[in-house]
Amino acid sequence: MEMFAEAETWVGVGLLIFLGIVIFVAKAPKAINGALDAKTAKIQADLDEAARIREEAQRLLAQLKAERAEAEAQAKDMLAAAQDEARRYEAEAKAKLEESLSRRQQLAERKIANAEAQATAEVKAAAADLAAQAAEVVLTQRLSGVKTDPLVDRAIDQLGAKLQ
Repeated sequence: MEMFAEAETWVGVGLLIFLGIVIFVAKAPKAINGALDAKTAKIQADLDEAARIREEAQRLLAQLKAERAEAEAQAKDMLAAAQDEARRYEAEAKAKLEESLSRRQQLAERKIANAEAQATAEVKAAAADLAAQAAEVVLTQRLSGVKTDPLVDRAIDQLGAKLQ
């Protein structure tokens, strides 16, 4: 019984009695449980809110991914349309260039043909003038002594038909 003679033993016994009184009289466990339940409910509400926000973020992410895919598809379509239009413009420009070159070639050929015809006409006129002058000189020399020459008369008659 020496154990009861020590003061530390009595302090321990008093503490146990005090805690027992506090627990049964003050209903401390209920208050502690209530506080813990309230804290648990608050934490659960925060977790539920976080889960709701996460789901909303995932929906937004999926929506943004879908919009991005749609925008990329539209961009590809626009690029393909632009490339087709560029090819069409290129073909039109090529056709217009070929048509323009063809018209210019035809115009040049017509000008050349006209120039050739004009040159031919000028050569024929010059040849006719020269032939007429030569005939005049020959006739003048032959006729200076003779009044008519049947060869000259025949040549003059044929000259009109050959010049045309």
